[in-house]
Amino acid sequence: MLSLQQLPCTQLGLCTNGQFKKGVPFVVRAEHVSTAPSTTLQDKVGRRQMLATGVTIAPWLLLSHQKSTAFAAENVKGFLPVTDKTDGYSFLYPFGWQEVAVEGQDKVFKDVIEPLENVSVNVFPTNKEDIRDLGSPQEVAEALIKKVLSAPTQKTKLLTAAEHEVDGKAYYTFEFVAQAPNFTRHALSTIAIGNGKFYTLTTGANERRWGKMKDKLSMVIDSFKIFKV
Repeated sequence: MLSLQQLPCTQLGLCTNGQFKKGVPFVVRAEHVSTAPSTTLQDKVGRRQMLATGVTIAPWLLLSHQKSTAFAAENVKGFLPVTDKTDGYSFLYPFGWQEVAVEGQDKVFKDVIEPLENVSVNVFPTNKEDIRDLGSPQEVAEALIKKVLSAPTQKTKLLTAAEHEVDGKAYYTFEFVAQAPNFTRHALSTIAIGNGKFYTLTTGANERRWGKMKDKLSMVIDSFKIFKV
């Protein structure tokens, strides 16, 4: 098992002298999101509750064991599907979000009014075959949050981390907050390994809007799956 200092830069080619390279743009912050043209800009729709909340289990985990192989392709009201047949992944994003270009990100969609509400996907080569080869959900989540999913100046806290399987493939999913001087972002991430690649999908919102957005962002996380290419 790798130490936290080695996760996951060694496998992903993100290391310089054993440390994470500077400037790897995992974090999609408001000031880093450019408004690149989109083929279609839908009207923003009202947000709605989609999942029942839990007490001891985070609500975004409730769908984790209910995903099917066709989940991301289903016609879910209020969401649009994305399928990348080259890299082998799919997910849903909220209707009204706009695709934007962010250097270093495979795909990014954001709310046109609330830029902290976004989803980003990164794909990197790895020689590992299973996410569990990197350590426990808590170990991997802590390492990613501190090393690549937040800025060095942000204070972070891991809230929950769990493992689940979809079609025999292991995924780690976790929830965390990252506090900056002028805002706090509440985020969800899911990660997996397949096709010789390490996949990360992260979505989130400003903490002040978390109560309104958590169920919608949970749907994004639960829709993510990888497939053979």
